[in-house]
Formats: sequence, C-alpha cells, structure tokens
Amino acid sequence: MKFWVTLFSTFLFSVSSAWAMNADETFAHAQSAYQSKNIKSLADDANQLHAQNYLLAPYADYWLMLITLGSSDKIAVRNFLSQYADFPFSDRVRGEWLKSLARRQDWDSFFEEQANFKREDIAVSCYTLEGRVKKGDLIALTEGKALWMTASDQPSNCETLFDLMQAAKVLTQDDIWARFRLAMQQGKVALAKAIVQRDASVAKTDLKLIDVVFQNPQAALEKKSIPFKSHLGRALNLYAIDKLARSQLEAGLKTWATLSSYFESDEQMYMWGRLAMQAARRHDTDALNLYAKVKNAELDSDELAWKVRAALLDKNWSVVSATIDDMSATQQDEPVWRYWKGRAYKEQSAVPKANAIFVPLSREHTYYGLLARDELGDLLSGPPSNYIPTESEVLAIKNQPAIQRSIELQRLDMRWESRAEWAWATKDYDDKQMLAAAELAMRQTWYDLAINTAEKTKFVHNFVLRYPAPYRETVQSFAKVNGLDEAWVYGLTRQESRFVTYAKSGVGASGLMQVMPATAAWIAKRTGFNDYRQNMIHQTETNVKLGTYYLRYTLDLMSGQAAMATAAYNAGPGNAKHWAPKKSMEGAIYAETIPILETRQYVQKVMANTCFYSHQLGTKTLSLKQRLGVITGDGGATSGSVNAVSQSISEDVDNKYSSD
Repeated sequence: MKFWVTLFSTFLFSVSSAWAMNADETFAHAQSAYQSKNIKSLADDANQLHAQNYLLAPYADYWLMLITLGSSDKIAVRNFLSQYADFPFSDRVRGEWLKSLARRQDWDSFFEEQANFKREDIAVSCYTLEGRVKKGDLIALTEGKALWMTASDQPSNCETLFDLMQAAKVLTQDDIWARFRLAMQQGKVALAKAIVQRDASVAKTDLKLIDVVFQNPQAALEKKSIPFKSHLGRALNLYAIDKLARSQLEAGLKTWATLSSYFESDEQMYMWGRLAMQAARRHDTDALNLYAKVKNAELDSDELAWKVRAALLDKNWSVVSATIDDMSATQQDEPVWRYWKGRAYKEQSAVPKANAIFVPLSREHTYYGLLARDELGDLLSGPPSNYIPTESEVLAIKNQPAIQRSIELQRLDMRWESRAEWAWATKDYDDKQMLAAAELAMRQTWYDLAINTAEKTKFVHNFVLRYPAPYRETVQSFAKVNGLDEAWVYGLTRQESRFVTYAKSGVGASGLMQVMPATAAWIAKRTGFNDYRQNMIHQTETNVKLGTYYLRYTLDLMSGQAAMATAAYNAGPGNAKHWAPKKSMEGAIYAETIPILETRQYVQKVMANTCFYSHQLGTKTLSLKQRLGVITGDGGATSGSVNAVSQSISEDVDNKYSSD
C-alpha cells in the first residue's frame, strides 16, 4: 500500500511541476508577445494562462489591454477596470485611458473616470487642468503655476495648458524668466531654450547665446560676449556670474562689483541672494554680510536654508531664529528647521519655548528626533518596545492575493512589478498589518522591503525589522579585524544598500557597502589581495572586507572622528577635510553645513542608524550628539584621536559625488 501511495504522490508532483513549468514558459512567451506587440499571440497566451488558472494570468490581460487601448471602446475599458480594480496595474491603464480621452477632447468621459485615478502622473494633471479650463473653470489656470515653476521637463501635453495660462496673462513674463533661471541653474539647456521662446522679444537667433554661456561662463564674462540691453542678455550674465561664484567666490564677487550697475533692481536683489548662498555653501565668513543686502522675503527656500546654515557656522542664534521665522509655513514644519529653531531658543535661554519644540520632535524616530531627545537630557536608552507579529497575523498577510502575486513576481525576477503589488497591497494597512508584512518580507530575505515596510508605522513599531542585522558573522568579523564599531558598520551599510547584495549606484558603487570599483582595486593592491577580480565586488564577504577596510582608512584620515569619516566614505576624504572648520564646531553643525545634499543627508542618516543599531546589537550606547562629537580646528576630534594615515587616495577613489 505504501508503495502505491508513494508512486501516486510522485506522479502528482511530476504533473504539478510540469504544469508549473508550462505556465512559466507561457507567461514568458506572453511577455515576449507584449514587447513585440503581437496581439494574436498574446491573446492566445492569455487564454492558456487562464485555462491553467495561473496566478499571474491577469498580467497577460493587462498587457493586452495596454497595446489595444487605442482601439478599445469605452465599455471594454470600463469592464477591464472593474474586473481588475484590486490590481495595481488598473490605475496605470486608467491613466493611459484618461490621456486617450483627453487627446479626443472627450472631457465628460475624462472627468467621469478621473475621480477614480490615484497615481501621480503629471501628464494627467495637466490634462485635468486643461479640461477644467475648457469646461469654464478658470481657477485651474492659477493652479497650473505649480506645474510651471519647476526645472523638470514636463510632458508635452502640458504646453497646451501653459499656452492657455499665457493667453489669459496668468503666466507672466516674470514667471517665464523665473523658470528660465531654474532651468539654467540645473543645466537644463534645452528646457531653458524652450521656456525663453515664450517671450516674444527673444529671437531664435538669440538662443545660441545660451550655449555660449553654458559652455564657458567665465570666458563669456571675460570676452563680454553677451550684451546687457536685452532681458536674455542680463539673465545669461547673471547665470555666468552665479556659476563663476560657485567655484571661485572671490572672482565672482569682483566681477559682480564691476557689472552690477548694468542690472535692474530686482535682478540685483536676485544676484545678491545667489552670491550670499554660494558664500554660505563655501563656508565663507562674509556670507551673512552678503545676505544682509537682501530681505528674507526676496530669498527662495534654498537661499533661506543656507542663510540659517551660515548663521549656525557663525553661532548667530538670533539670525537662525529670525530666518526660520521668515520661511514659509511648509518649510518651517520640516524637522530640520524645527530642531534648529528649538536650538536657537535654547541658546538664547528661552528654554520653555525650546522644549515646546523638542518634546514632540523627540517622539519622531529620526535624526532630528534623536537630537531633540538629546537636548531634553535623555540618552538613547533604546526605542520603544517592539511589537512582534503573531504567526496568524503573518499568515493572514501571506494569504492575500496581491501578496501572493508579489512573491510569484519576485520568483520570476520581475522586481518592479513585485514591489508594485506589495505597495498596492499594503497601502491601507494599519500598523500591526504593516509589521506582519515586514516580517513576511524578512522571511523572504527581502531586507530592503522589510525595512521600507516597517518604517511606515505611525504608532506601533518594531525596530528589529527597521534595523535588521543580516550577514552578522561576516560583518562582525571584519568590523573586529578593522577595529570598527559594529553598529556603525551596520548603520552605514543599511544606508548604502539596505542589504541588497546586487545593489549598484548610478556612479558604479556596488554591493552591500557600495564600494567604488577604483576604490576596490586600490584596496586589493594595498592589502595584497592578489586574487581580486572586479566581478567579486558583489560577493558578500569580499564586499564587506573591502568596505570595512576603507571605512577604517577614512576613520584614521579623519583623526578618529566618525561623522567626518562617514562624510569621507560618501564624498571622499578630500571633501570631508575641506568642510572641516577653522575653529572647533559641534558635529551636528558640521553635518548640517555639508554643501553636498547627498552627503549631508547620508551622514545624518548613518549616524542616526548607528544609534539604533548600538541598542539592538548591545554595543556601547552613546547619544547622537556624542557620536557626532566636536570637530576641532584641524579637522580632528577633541578626544580619542588616531594618527592620520599620510598616504592619499588617487583622484578616482577620492569621491563619489562632486556637486549637489
């Protein structure tokens, strides 16, 4: 009897495996048919997948709908959207359908469906405002300002909305030149040319001047290539002076002193704001004097932010608080400015006002929340107790169709679609469901997804899921070899890759600790790692070996100061040293005044991560302010200094990021 049971079970397993394999093959064939827009083949595959009752069969229907949308009638599309309302791709189809309806100017059908659209899609947003205008809602023209005032290229259909705004004089000449400046600041030359052509006074032959200035701003100024009589000429000269001041502040200021009289008063105020910000970014001691030439109301959000940072460097707490007061309500509400406003109050002995800010901020599990807690006098004794999901809670999440589809898509290496299903499934979860989902992701070894999911809770938390410690034996071993704080290594690795071994940045940094190829080769040569090959950089043990060695190297170069070493790991030792103060400065101000946004946020997040990991791993518990330390005038630390390593790294190794 046992023999027949075993034989029958083996038969069923074989049939099931063959069936699954056939479904995989059919699904892959359906993908290929979609990519080649083979409607008949895709329709056949969809029918076969449904006959097999394959979990991902609806995706074949989705692909089929996408490539037939232009010829589908309203009933067919609405039936599809109704049938697949619980799938993440339904809203993408709805978005494409809305664009199709808008192109046909079928505004009644458009707005009937638009109310159900949930995704952010700028093209749909522009069509929505356009449709409202054409149905008589002129307020929509004013709302279009938010879509106009950006340095990003907007979808082509937005130009119709902008045309309507300009015809109604809602989009003014000042708006045109303000966006032109934004585009030039971001190096978007093609966009700048398109924007400026909305000013009738600019001839097409003038557009070549934009290329002249963009290619070599300093040469354009020295040769006086650009005339000052036209609005375009003055705008380009302002851009050239701004670019010169960014790299050579003194030269920029001297040039401005000789040319400022050629500009109108509002242009002069604009330039003073830009020069002041460039001075602040370069930690120039004259920055606040330059800011004094402009009222806060005439500064943009970035210029106000750097005015606060200049005041922090100067320890001018009255300017810190006054400048934050002049920010918009939205900017003031950012954690960074809440914290520094509280600090300004405290430094000016207004402790009750300071604590009124610090107390609610300290409840936020962030960098600034930890700093606020330090100001209240509490060391980080540990985050609130973890909520541990029950097995039944995890199973309930796993049994949800969208989660099952996410797991299946991940199996097929369709990571983007897998994450879309996950995000769709969890979007309305409460905290306990979110933590159960994070636990499930952890069991799948989707560390990045577990972290991202666990971080979304509002009231109930699990810091083990937020700050996992995979590859513990490897990390612990190399941290010990290099004399590093294990919590710091984990804090940095979490920020670099969220423990995705195949992670690769846009500049080529790879693996768990995001080691640059040139850095890896340099370390291998330096340490006698003769068998090293570039394809080994994604191997967990090799990557951690290289990353921890380099982290130790930066720590020694920065005289044992972890905050500076963290900055050096991200932006290069040369930059980290350059940002060091001439006089002693608290580490929080050092981190806050790092000119490169990427590195500034990186240092803050790594140091906050380290605090959470130190509690979890049972290593030495220090407050965040203690970890940030005090940076001395020579770029070292006030205590625990280590002799700097004299040898410098090559230019290729020195930094990952060179500008904002």
